Amino acid sequence: MCTREVTVQVPDGLHHQTAARFIQTANRFTSVVRVVYGDNNVNAKSLLGVLSLSIGAGTRITITADGADAGEALDALEQCLAGA
Repeated sequence: MCTREVTVQVPDGLHHQTAARFIQTANRFTSVVRVVYGDNNVNAKSLLGVLSLSIGAGTRITITADGADAGEALDALEQCLAGA
């Protein structure tokens, strides 16, 4: 399992279009990917789960990935949150 703590740098945080792009990115990988924010731990491939966290810009979150492509998944998701 790989874990990475990242800061959400996209201006609107993980809401609407950014969340959809984040989830599409997570779904490209076979690894199980989760987002941890506070006491909440949700499936990164679930739109409702990610939106339920109400993650704003500048927020520190933890992303975990478990599987053969875990490192690649974390790299891609970190780029997504950086606005790349």
